[in-house]
Amino acid sequence: MNMMGNKGWSMAIVGLAVLAVGGCSGSKVTTKASSELARYQIRTIALVPFTILATPQVRDVVDQAFSMPSGARRSDMAIAVPPNTDQLVRETVTVPMSAGDTVTQLLWSRLSTRQGVTVLAPSEAAKVLVSQSTIQSPAGQFPAVAVAKQLKVDASLIGQVLMYQERVGGRFGASPPATVGFEAKVIAADGQVLWVGNYYERQRPMIEDVMGFIQRRGMFVTAEELATYGVEHLLLEFPFGTGEEH
Repeated sequence: MNMMGNKGWSMAIVGLAVLAVGGCSGSKVTTKASSELARYQIRTIALVPFTILATPQVRDVVDQAFSMPSGARRSDMAIAVPPNTDQLVRETVTVPMSAGDTVTQLLWSRLSTRQGVTVLAPSEAAKVLVSQSTIQSPAGQFPAVAVAKQLKVDASLIGQVLMYQERVGGRFGASPPATVGFEAKVIAADGQVLWVGNYYERQRPMIEDVMGFIQRRGMFVTAEELATYGVEHLLLEFPFGTGEEH
C-alpha cells in the first residue's frame, strides 16, 4: 500500500514538472556577453540612472501568447515610434516617470554590496550627466562613455525601462496584471558593449505559467515586485563581481 502511494506521489510530481515546463510563457530574462569581454578587466562600474521609453507603446487589446511592445524588442535603447497603420482595436500604454528611478534603486541596493567589483552610486553618474547635458553624442552611448571617463571607472551600466504597467485589482484578482520590461547594458569606457541583459514579464495565471504562479504564491504581484524579480534574476547572470553569500 505504501509502495503504491509513494509511486503515485512520484508520478504526480513528474506530472507537475512536465506541466511547469509546458506552462512556462517563455524566457523572462535573457542576457548576452560580448566575445570581447575577456579582454577587459572590469573592477569599477558607474551605475547610470535608468531612463524610460517616453513614446507610448502600442499593444493589442487581444492578448497574444507573449505580449510585448515593439520597443521592448530593440537592443539599442532607441526610441521607436510605432508605424501609423489602420489596425483592429489597439491601446497605448506609457511608462511612468518614476519607473526609471525604481529600477535604478533596485539595482543599486544589490550592486552596492556586490563583491569583486566597485559600483558607484547613481547619484555620481547623475552629476556628470547634468554637467554634460548640453553636449551631443551619437548612438545613445554618450552617457555611458562620458560618465566612465569623467568618473575614471572601467565601465558604465546603463538601462531603459520599456514597459511598466501596474496591476489593476488586488492580489487575488487583477485585470490587467502587472507588466514590466527593461534592458540593461554594460559599456566599457572605450565604447565597447560588454554585456546586455533583458527582462520582460506580464504576470500570467497558473494555467499559463505554473512556475511563476508558484513563485508568487498564487497571488497577483505589483509592478515593483515584478521589477524586483527581474533585477535579481538578471544579476544572476551578471558577469562582473559576485553576489552576496547566503
